[in-house]
Amino acid sequence: MRNILRRFSAIAAGATLLAGVVSAAPATAAAPVDAAAPVDVQLLSISDFHGYLQPPTPGQGGQIPGPNGTPVTVGGAAYLASHLKELRSGHRNSVFFSAGDNFSGWPFEVDAFQDEPTIEVLNEMGLRFSAMGNHELDVSPDFLVDHMEKGRCFGTVNEDSCFTDSTGRRFQGADFDFQSGNIVSKLTGRPVVDPYRIEWFDAPGGKRVPVGFITTTVPDTPTGSTSYQPGLRALDQLETANRYAEELKRRGVEAIVLNVHDGGSPKTAATSSYNECDSAWGPVIDLAKQVTPEIDAVVSGHWHSRFNCMLPDPEGNPRPVVEAGNHGALINEIRLSLDPSTGEVIRDRTSSVNHAVTRDVAPDPAVKKIVDYWAGRGAERFAELVATQTGSFTRTPNTAGESTAADLFADVHYWDANRTRDGKADLALISATPAKGSTAVRGDLPFAKGSHPGDADGRILFGESWNAYGYGNPVLTVGVTGRQLDAILEQQWQKQADGSVKSAPLAVSHNVSYSYDPARAVGDRVEPSEVLIDGKPLDPERTYRVAALAYTVIGADGYSAFEGYTDPVRNGPDHEVFLDYLREHKVISPAPLDRVRIKG
Repeated sequence: MRNILRRFSAIAAGATLLAGVVSAAPATAAAPVDAAAPVDVQLLSISDFHGYLQPPTPGQGGQIPGPNGTPVTVGGAAYLASHLKELRSGHRNSVFFSAGDNFSGWPFEVDAFQDEPTIEVLNEMGLRFSAMGNHELDVSPDFLVDHMEKGRCFGTVNEDSCFTDSTGRRFQGADFDFQSGNIVSKLTGRPVVDPYRIEWFDAPGGKRVPVGFITTTVPDTPTGSTSYQPGLRALDQLETANRYAEELKRRGVEAIVLNVHDGGSPKTAATSSYNECDSAWGPVIDLAKQVTPEIDAVVSGHWHSRFNCMLPDPEGNPRPVVEAGNHGALINEIRLSLDPSTGEVIRDRTSSVNHAVTRDVAPDPAVKKIVDYWAGRGAERFAELVATQTGSFTRTPNTAGESTAADLFADVHYWDANRTRDGKADLALISATPAKGSTAVRGDLPFAKGSHPGDADGRILFGESWNAYGYGNPVLTVGVTGRQLDAILEQQWQKQADGSVKSAPLAVSHNVSYSYDPARAVGDRVEPSEVLIDGKPLDPERTYRVAALAYTVIGADGYSAFEGYTDPVRNGPDHEVFLDYLREHKVISPAPLDRVRIKG
């Protein structure tokens, strides 16, 4: 594509092109040399909403740096909807879309309802389409397509899925769909969802002109800690984008946008205003510098970052490269002007700006009603009784590093894996206090009544179980040799740069016991012959099937000895697994702390 009027004037843009990056607010190309009745198209986008229907706290991204370093309070679905309406006003050709990770977030009132509340809100806002982010695959491809897109139910209606929404109707699925061209089935080689979408916009004389939106997703999605999907693989993003740009060209589409769920960051992310470029770096910046000039703009996400750049394409012509933060903090607006006779983008008219979703406007009443409804249902669900306990489960370790809470969750992994034929495990592990990253052992389950009015001594509420264990990670069953397993256990003690030794205890399932000698050197504290699995000593040559969270298996919390694991099987997600366990084990009791012994 030879986009007309590509000439760029740094003076007119009010910015200087240095090292391939333009810093400007808003980012814009130069004024046109000539333009005959162009078709103006408004692209409005968000990214990484993650179900933050209620206004996020400052720690959740509810306060961001604004112009001149002034903090700006942002976010909240009802405020987002109001800003969207204002931005759309007066625009005949406008489309609202997402760069992915709309759901699979952390707010309880959406997470506990299979993220259906997020879909209801985005439907109300008129979201047209979305990139398939990595978190869109936190359950499965079938869940995304059949449930979230099409509204098909599973389990018990209004208990496991298809909850009654704010209108009194059963969940019907999204009014929008998802795209990604580079995440494909290992079996068929075909994309999980459509690779691109074509939107048509009104032009003078009753004509319509198309804009193509190609989507790619961060390549580590098939092996990411929450999205781990052994049946998928990722294709190269650059090759994928270029291939589908050529396909769109053959279909007569001249204006093309790359909507990529992969991101970047300003050099000084903590202080950069949301409309700065600030020498942005990262995968999407590298991609934007290389991807075909046929693509006229690059919209990104995933890094939860904020930048607004105008970067040169491989032919030296500028195009917007943007990311609109996370949790509903920003809306990015790109203005394209299309030549009505050719459909090509008039590059010199292109502009981009990030708009802060401030809370100084009236919240949209329709969206606020939905948000309030789900907040109320969340409070009700939190108070549901799921099981009872005869004693406290705490994270407090004994001298051997063992705790009743961590032991419980290791047993939950073991139980979950052995519910299925493919996932069967010989043992289970969970990181109680990892060497790095975060632990899924997030809270205690005290016997005594908590602060919630629906609680009582010995009661385990739905919300209490949710808060005690898990962060949306799947339990995997993988193969490791006995020698690897010994090395994994040895990594519970890791020597630090200053010579100190950090303890990173692993809890084991009830069918495992072992001893260690703290007087011995790091890496040689566990005697393999004293590791007993179902009463039998560890066999260094045997392959054992181990159940553990994906986060642990991929080495994200510091146990690198898992590397080289074989035949992964994905079991259930942590929160749901624990609830299933409690519903089957109606009364639970703390086990004796006798799985790990100290020698000497």
